[in-house]
Amino acid sequence: MNKTLIRDALVVLPSGPQVTSVLIEGRRIAAIDPALHTHADEVVSAAGLWLLPGVIDDQVHFREPGLTHKEDLATASRACAKGGVTTYLEMPNTKPTTTTVERLAEKLALAATKSLVNFGFYIGATPDNVAELKAAQRTPGIKIFIGSSTGDLLVDSQEALERIFAETTLPITAHCEDESIVRANAARFAGVNDPAVHSRIRDHEAAMVATRRALDLAFRHRHRFHVLHVSTAAEAELLADHRGLITGEACPHHLFFSVDDYARLGTLIQMNPSIKTRADNEALWRALLEGRLQVVATDHAPHTLEEKAKPYPSSPSGLPAVENSLALMIDQVQRGRCSLAQVVSWMCDAPARVWDLVGKGRIELGYDADLVLVDPHKTAVVRNAEQETKCKWSPWDGVELTGWPVRTWVLGREVFRDGRINTEVRGEEALFDHARGGFWATA
Repeated sequence: MNKTLIRDALVVLPSGPQVTSVLIEGRRIAAIDPALHTHADEVVSAAGLWLLPGVIDDQVHFREPGLTHKEDLATASRACAKGGVTTYLEMPNTKPTTTTVERLAEKLALAATKSLVNFGFYIGATPDNVAELKAAQRTPGIKIFIGSSTGDLLVDSQEALERIFAETTLPITAHCEDESIVRANAARFAGVNDPAVHSRIRDHEAAMVATRRALDLAFRHRHRFHVLHVSTAAEAELLADHRGLITGEACPHHLFFSVDDYARLGTLIQMNPSIKTRADNEALWRALLEGRLQVVATDHAPHTLEEKAKPYPSSPSGLPAVENSLALMIDQVQRGRCSLAQVVSWMCDAPARVWDLVGKGRIELGYDADLVLVDPHKTAVVRNAEQETKCKWSPWDGVELTGWPVRTWVLGREVFRDGRINTEVRGEEALFDHARGGFWATA
């Protein structure tokens, strides 16, 4: 059994950061002790570096099958490895959509052959697939689009939503933007080609109305519910009332970009839900720091630059982020906005607990050796040409960040080291123990 000893790092343990050493045996963490001097196949001298659990990104769109000119599981997982993301949970809006147990199994089988990091896939809700949702097991949960989507994934009727919340048991998550409000606003602004109008079409009211609707369903049916990509201060306030059922997350684009950035970045920051105001940015940060939001995830949703260059509203919504999200957050640690322990909570421990992931999210004895070593002093500029994502661009192109992943291990195997990716590594299907009861049950 292969052994790797990582010595003298600042290790982010569940009890807090501590300078210690970590022994990996095979695929698991076998020992944590500052006095470790055991024989190992490789000894990593990590003094001055930070050792974190691998990031768990619970909201990505990796485009396979059906949209692989934008991204695929191989290119996306390369980007994950570089960015310190060791497990991803991917959304069902591929072509075909992941709305049956059979399609879920097909996706899992495909990822097993292609993905360099660990993987899981949501099953998507439609107005009439409750039987499939009830039969699904190898999944973190059910994804509902309560708002604009493609194909058969829009679930906007109250009757269909009531059935899903009443009759299923898997955790539910949703894209919350009110379809009627978005359509009415789009009609008002028809013919306007300024990308900034996107935030007036998908406005604060659209987000708030849909989120209130989803929370009402979750509370009445006593059903665990996770609010994706919270974009407004009002939603963040609403989520203070969690009743042991509700969790929520923020994405880097909603933390770092505001409507003021349309003038500079245009459709590159066109997202659903839309970018909001600087006041909303600050409110989301406060909500994370105060515990009203628990998770930071990317909503990685790449399109080609040619697609993004189309005139609004023909331009698609979405941007890539998995390979830069951890560096963006570590940079904020270095700037004093948040602590290292908080970043690890938001990006590693909390998503593992929200989705009942087995053996992930912590540096703890017996846990999977999904680890990322960060150089807190490394300063580098995000460059489009250096991106691993197939779309080869980032909205943070040209931004200098301090604190970068330098090595990543997946199940004890090194998948990334100092700019080089080991494409021989394969992640595994994530396992979920939903009897644990989610974030609040394990708090």
